[in-house]
Amino acid sequence: MRAVVLALTVALVAAQQINLVPEFAPDKTYVYKYEALLLGGLPQEGLARAGIKVSSKVHISAVSENTFMMKLMDPLLHEYAGIWPKDPFVPATKLTSALADQLQIPIKFEYANGVVGKVFAPAGVSPTVLNLHRGILNIIQLNLKKTQNIYELQEDGVQGVCRTHYVINEDTKANHIIVTKSKDLNHCQERIKKDVGLAYTERCAECTERVKSLIETASYNYIMKPSAAGVLIAEATVEEVHQFSPFNEIHGAAQMEAKQTLTFVEMEKTPVVPIKADYLARGSLQYEFSTEILQTPIQLMKISDAPAQITEVLKHLVENNVAMVHDDAPQKFIELIQLLRAATLENIEAIWAQFKDKPVYRRWLLDALPAVGTPVIVKFIKEKFLAGELTIPEFIQALVVALQMVTADLETIQLTASLAMHEKIAKIPALREVVMLGYGSMIAKHCFAVPTCPSELLKPIHDIATEAISKNDIPEITLALKVMGNAGHPASLKTIMKLLPGLRTAATSLPLKVQVDAILALRNIAKKEHKLVQPVALQLVLDRALHPEVRMVACIVLFEAKPSVALVSNLAGALKTETNMHVASFAYSHMKSLTRITAPDMASVAGAANVAIKLMNRKLDRLSFRFSRAIQLDFYHTPLMIGAAGSAYMINDAATILPRAVVAKARAYLAGAAADVLEIGVRTEGIQEALLKSPAADESVDRITRIKRTLKALTNWKDFPTNQPWASAYVKLLGQEVAYFNIDKTIIEEAIPMATGPKPREQLKRALKALQEGVAFQYAKPLLASEVRRILPTAVGVPMELSLYTAAVAAASLNVKATITPPLPEEIETMTLEQLKKTDVQLQAEARPSVALQTFAVMGVNTAWIQAAVMARGKVRTIVPGKVVARADILKGNYKVEALPVDLPEHIADASFETLAVVRNIEEPNAERIVPLVPESAMQNAQTADYLSSETPDETPVRAAAPFHKTLCLAVPYIEIKGCVEVHSRNAAFIRNSPLFYIIGQHSARAALTRAEGPAVERLELEVQVGPRAAERLLKQISLIDEETPEGKAFLLKLREILETEDKNASVSSESSSSSRRSRRSRSSSSSSSSSSSSMSNSRRSKTAMVMEPFKKFHKDRFLAPHGASKAVSSGSTASSFEALQKQANFLGNALPPVFAVIARAVRVDHKLLGYQLAAYFDKPTARVQLVVSSIAENDNMKICADGALLSKHKVTAKVAWGQECQQYAVTAKAEAGVLGEFPAARLELEWERLPIIVTTYAKKLSKHIPMAAYQTGFSLERASNSEKEIELTAALPSQRSLNVIARIPEMTLSRMNIRLPVAVPINPDGTLSIHIDEDILSWIQKHFKEE
Repeated sequence: MRAVVLALTVALVAAQQINLVPEFAPDKTYVYKYEALLLGGLPQEGLARAGIKVSSKVHISAVSENTFMMKLMDPLLHEYAGIWPKDPFVPATKLTSALADQLQIPIKFEYANGVVGKVFAPAGVSPTVLNLHRGILNIIQLNLKKTQNIYELQEDGVQGVCRTHYVINEDTKANHIIVTKSKDLNHCQERIKKDVGLAYTERCAECTERVKSLIETASYNYIMKPSAAGVLIAEATVEEVHQFSPFNEIHGAAQMEAKQTLTFVEMEKTPVVPIKADYLARGSLQYEFSTEILQTPIQLMKISDAPAQITEVLKHLVENNVAMVHDDAPQKFIELIQLLRAATLENIEAIWAQFKDKPVYRRWLLDALPAVGTPVIVKFIKEKFLAGELTIPEFIQALVVALQMVTADLETIQLTASLAMHEKIAKIPALREVVMLGYGSMIAKHCFAVPTCPSELLKPIHDIATEAISKNDIPEITLALKVMGNAGHPASLKTIMKLLPGLRTAATSLPLKVQVDAILALRNIAKKEHKLVQPVALQLVLDRALHPEVRMVACIVLFEAKPSVALVSNLAGALKTETNMHVASFAYSHMKSLTRITAPDMASVAGAANVAIKLMNRKLDRLSFRFSRAIQLDFYHTPLMIGAAGSAYMINDAATILPRAVVAKARAYLAGAAADVLEIGVRTEGIQEALLKSPAADESVDRITRIKRTLKALTNWKDFPTNQPWASAYVKLLGQEVAYFNIDKTIIEEAIPMATGPKPREQLKRALKALQEGVAFQYAKPLLASEVRRILPTAVGVPMELSLYTAAVAAASLNVKATITPPLPEEIETMTLEQLKKTDVQLQAEARPSVALQTFAVMGVNTAWIQAAVMARGKVRTIVPGKVVARADILKGNYKVEALPVDLPEHIADASFETLAVVRNIEEPNAERIVPLVPESAMQNAQTADYLSSETPDETPVRAAAPFHKTLCLAVPYIEIKGCVEVHSRNAAFIRNSPLFYIIGQHSARAALTRAEGPAVERLELEVQVGPRAAERLLKQISLIDEETPEGKAFLLKLREILETEDKNASVSSESSSSSRRSRRSRSSSSSSSSSSSSMSNSRRSKTAMVMEPFKKFHKDRFLAPHGASKAVSSGSTASSFEALQKQANFLGNALPPVFAVIARAVRVDHKLLGYQLAAYFDKPTARVQLVVSSIAENDNMKICADGALLSKHKVTAKVAWGQECQQYAVTAKAEAGVLGEFPAARLELEWERLPIIVTTYAKKLSKHIPMAAYQTGFSLERASNSEKEIELTAALPSQRSLNVIARIPEMTLSRMNIRLPVAVPINPDGTLSIHIDEDILSWIQKHFKEE
């Protein structure tokens, strides 16, 4: 036993003496075989992938104690785009040769205790090649501890400082030490990455708690052999996976897989000798970015002469997008942007000098330059504006886009600040506002990329705010607040709090608008520092001394700061005794809407609101919409990680009927990120102040009187004050305010002369003259709609990129010519109305608008010398030509529009989507390889499907044996046009039944319009004739069958026989098809329906007493007395009066000419009449209107007849009939006012004799769902033997804010009592309307038109 203990002790001591530091002896050169592989695609085999492979020998030798040399020998690069794992890698011979000199230059690095220090290399080694060396050094980065076998730390590496887990084991039999190291790249203290286009998005941490869109991990395995001074790395293998899906990753994801192997081969005595050059410090082990930002991943260009290449692409875009847009114009536009990114300021200056005087080229350049997104462009735009080479609209458009696209570094921020302070900008207030807002946005972008951004960046804005406060300069204070709000830096909180009411006494004297702007400036700060803003906002909400609008705006900020349950409960408790109903209503509605929110980032707030709302008075739920309220709606689908939300805030004032402020916001969620897409706000502070001083603010009068007084006050706008804006508005994009403007008395007074003065008349004169001479117009507009990128280094030292690009180009050509007879006078303002009535205007227009859009989603390697990626590429192209002739003969009341034939393209719309694996290198730009991600052979490979399904036994694979291909065509009668839609789809759903696999593949859809067989159509006409000549324009005489004549009786008899035969056939087929269904359902449905209907009716029987009350009509033209029913008559049939009118004159056209006629027809070469005509008749003595639509085709008696009459002030009746001579089908509608019980009511009745079979069939199917729908909406239901061919809807008003509804339909009666109305209905108990238009307003309107 003692011998065993002694042996164990000796072994333990020997193990503790092993030095775990990797050894590189000073007199030896260690030779390793190195191979690195980087592949992108789907993890399933049999699908396409793209990637690269690097192989070489690695020589490492010591220079000094902690300094070593490393050299790559015989490097070879391979590229891959094929079906994995069947297809082989292809050597990139030319690329290897081009990079061989760089790759074989030795580099120097510091290495001590297994940790890599500084890296040194000559200037001739590019960052891209040096990063490949870093990938090898990353393998030998080992933080090994002697005292622990399992431990965790934050370790430096190529990707940054990330969480790393070590496990050390000793294999005594093999005399090996096995080290396993794993890295969680999702949890890094410092992550090396570059984001583009994500500065204004918010990371939704709650969205990715359960599901993630991007998962990154790496595993390192080492086999080490003990040596004299340490350990020798005998073999090292690395496996790294980056998995991304726009949806939940459990439904499938694309992945980038990196593999490295480093195997010891031998030791040599020949040391690695550095080259004769200065070895410069090139950073540490961490990845160094080079030109990845300038390089788009969708195309690889060898830029040898940037100015010449820019000129070539620019000319291509201009020349090929004139009449219509070119297919590849969006990609060419992206190519132009990439070339401009590589150009110097001198290059861009030269190109601008060459094309600035050519309007078309100038427009293309001004659209492309801002999208470049480099500081050079901002400097260029600034210089050109200050030199007077850009107009103000051109400058604003270019600057706004450039500031959104540019990388926000300190240089660009200083450049923007100097532009904002320039005296030329300061002279134009609107321009200065745009630049200042952009300055705030630049700071926000910079702080997103550098969270430790210094507060000194905001010092100029804080100084402006301090000076403006001391001078009480309200416009300057407002501008400073909005800039600080855009920046969203916590350092601005101190300055903003000086302007918050209640917290500073001086702020109380400031205008209400400034106080509101100060509170709104806290919103972006609240996104970063919730707890700094929450107590400030809560204090403002609870301060009853403040203006209600200030408190409600503070409530918005409070909930955006995501308060805790305790804070929300405190707010709810304080509001229980709130005296201001607007504040109480706003806060309650806000909390109630939050309880329904499903977005993950608002889940904690929704839970807090759900608890707190129970502490508040439920009577607040019954307040009408005239009180302030907040509404929030959202939708979030967790499996797809996608959602949308909308918010609307309406802040009203108790003293006026106009809202003080209205704010609407849209928010989107996608792949774990969230963004406030658009927000619009409008305030009416100046108008409110003016109304408060008018009789409209009298709260003692009813609401209708206040509306009248408000309208009257608005007509006297000249009496409004001039010392403050009447209204203001702002627009936010992606959470950043991009524009705001004020409307005051001065603007209105200046706008009126501009609209009615001589200048607009001169412009009108020039426009009319140009139209008469003919106008030819061609225009093209490109747009880089999105550029969202994330660039990440891999363990290999090669960057991978996730990116989304969307570009669009719209082009249009337009030719317009007008013919005016007689010609207009020289002085158009002298033209009288009588002269205008005698004018005949004919307008000819031909347009050919077209749009091309391309979008690219890329995941893969993107460097300046090689690209290997999987790509989803979508294309959309539409061309919709048209040629129209319009004519207006005002004197004759004739208006005609003609659509003439045009040359149609092969497809008017073409959309395609495909997923590809692509590889290309800079030395062979024309030899790129593109492979569909889902090969055609895979669709029919059952073995592959079986193998893949065995990997996921819990899922049932959906096999697609063949691609889906379908063509649908529809010919439009009369106009002889045939439309076809062709759809083709081939996806990967046979692998897995999930959204991602349905998308992957190839999909296309095309729409085409062609001429159908038959006589050609010369034109389509739509003609309207008003007045006494309407009858002359009818192409076919209109007549209706008179039932009393022998011809009418014979026609009706024959028609009745036909209809009875149809009914008999339909009923037989219906019975035969439904008998089996009835037999299956009879047992279950009879019991369930009877029990459910009886339970529902019994539970609500007490609430439906009013259903039995008879509806009483008003008698002729008399209203009810105050107590109602004494002057009402019982309900009876009153259709006789309408029937009498019809018997008196079945067709008004027999005695009256039509009031107007509308003719729509197709004019064909065979002159056959095809189309429809409508004639309208009006009989003023009987208040009767009749519309008849008929076919103008010969022997076609199909008609639609609508006949209606106003029988009294309280009743209107109409009948719609259609079919042969309007005798097949008919529906009669009656609407009348009366009382139900003691309440004013209205009733609508629909009666029919016969309806088309398709209508009755679907009506029966729909009726089966009515009981459940009634139950869900709170309606009571009772089975009743109501008429089979009648629907009756009755609505009664117990008060102006409540409604009773009763609906009688076949077999059942529905009712619901006391439905709350959002607004008051101005109906008095006697049925009269309590709305009267003020005579002063009418006289003002009449006077205004007379003056015009």
